[in-house]
Amino acid sequence: MKLLVQKFGGTSVRDTESRSRAITHVKKALNDGYKVVVTVSAMGRKGSPYATDTLLGLIDFPNMNVSPREQDLLMSCGETISSIVFSHELSKEGIPSVSLTGAQAGFLTTDDFTKAKIIHMNPSRILQELETYDVVVVAGFQGQTQKGETTTIGRGGSDTTAAALGAALSAEYIDIFTDVEGIMTADPRLVESARPLNVITYNEICNLAYQGAKVIHPRAVEIAMYAKVPIRVRSTYSDLPGTLVSGTKDGNLGKDISDRTVTGIAHILGLTQIKVQSKEDPSKLQSDVFKSMASANISVDFINISPSGVVYTIDSIFTEKATRILKDLGYEPEIKEGCAKVSTVGAGITGLPGVTATIVQSLTDSGIQILQSADSHTTIWVLIKETDLVQAVNALHDAFKLNKEVLKGETLK
Repeated sequence: MKLLVQKFGGTSVRDTESRSRAITHVKKALNDGYKVVVTVSAMGRKGSPYATDTLLGLIDFPNMNVSPREQDLLMSCGETISSIVFSHELSKEGIPSVSLTGAQAGFLTTDDFTKAKIIHMNPSRILQELETYDVVVVAGFQGQTQKGETTTIGRGGSDTTAAALGAALSAEYIDIFTDVEGIMTADPRLVESARPLNVITYNEICNLAYQGAKVIHPRAVEIAMYAKVPIRVRSTYSDLPGTLVSGTKDGNLGKDISDRTVTGIAHILGLTQIKVQSKEDPSKLQSDVFKSMASANISVDFINISPSGVVYTIDSIFTEKATRILKDLGYEPEIKEGCAKVSTVGAGITGLPGVTATIVQSLTDSGIQILQSADSHTTIWVLIKETDLVQAVNALHDAFKLNKEVLKGETLK
């Protein structure tokens, strides 16, 4: 049995027209001789009646008293509704289809509500249904604990669902359908000269995804990478092949490739920078700050620790909550809202002199203030004002000549 896994995100299933376009991709796969396992996100984005953020608004997220367990029960509804609607519309098109929840599909998870990890994926029910149906539609983003509790597997969880399905079913491909033509060198909504990459390695896309490129979740890439299942990132609204994510540059599995110096520019919006200083006992401050954030389930990022204090970022939706917590501890935090993190990503950055200099020079020439910076082997981050984001991403994209078409066998420098 030839199997293909297809994942359709929220914008791909938001309305009848979008779902109709998604169904054409299902039909194409069936005509090519595949059985298809589809996984879907909740329909639409914030404001759409069944979108995850809309559902969370019913309980005043994040200022709520609902337990994480009940939060998961609520959030899982969006994908369940979406899977039933999509299966129904497939059936109306004459395609034998059945919908399954994450639990019914075989997803066993930890009991870490809102951020559960997949312990095991048992595909036996899916394989059984495929003996009767051509398409099985699985609700993404969700699973079940050993005690039968409903869990969600974190934002981007439908990508992770698709990858786990592809790995467990030994699918030929995992197709991630979205609203762009594939993996781009930058967000095309910000950079007109951004271009799609025909092929990208698992490691390259992982780095971009962790730094804010929203076309695919990094956990999904890691699952597919370990199972050696190629991923294709494609547009729901196009018949183009999109970007192939695999271990090689040209699709020949097992072949090594040259590292690009810079693969792309990624960004994350909606951040708040928090500075906390103390002259009395800095070590106590450091402990107090990060323990209090963890206790409040506030994720911290971009952390700089010095003898006199700490600087870090949080999602802006938690600004009021974090500020209140720190003041209750006796600190006077310095809050800078409206920040964005811009990341220059590339496997070829490691050990190469001049990359940081190029970043700093291009931003300085554009009159952009760098609020914080950090680096790893493959990524250099800068924190800037959100109002400077478009100019910054374009400046870096130009500085590293990412609009240049890379020919077969050529490295991007």
